[in-house]
Parts: sequence; C-alpha cells; structure tokens
Amino acid sequence: MAINVRVEKNNNESSANVIRRFTKRVQHSGIIPRMRKNRYFARVKSENVRREARLKKLDRKVEYEKQLKLGKIQERVGTRR
Repeated sequence: MAINVRVEKNNNESSANVIRRFTKRVQHSGIIPRMRKNRYFARVKSENVRREARLKKLDRKVEYEKQLKLGKIQERVGTRR
C-alpha cells in the first residue's frame, strides 16, 4: 500500500516553507511510524520450515555423536554463545 505525499510550491512561497509543509504532510500521513514498526519485523516461519530445521539439527547431532564415539573429533569444552 503506497501513500504518495505531494506538495506544490505556491506563488510567493519560500523553499523552506515548502519543505516544512511536505514534512508535516509526511508526519500526518503516518508513513514514518509504519516504516519504523515494520523495520525489525520477522515473519513467523512456517511449520514445514521449522520441521526441516529440527530434522537438520537432529542429523547434525547424530553425526557429531558418531564422530565423537569413533574418536575422530574431540569433545567440545564449554559453549560460546
């Protein structure tokens, strides 16, 4: 949904006044608060995507435990987060 804000310069109006009127119209239209609200919004992942991620994580865990049991890798000491 696009909202266009348009301001035209009147006959005896300064550029500063046109910019001020434009700024007021943008603020009144609510564009800036809507953009700030959506800025860090992250969609909820679908059930299929979450399931695939869980399955991948389980596969990696099984592979890690297998490699650890065979002695091909050393056990991790502590976790970094």
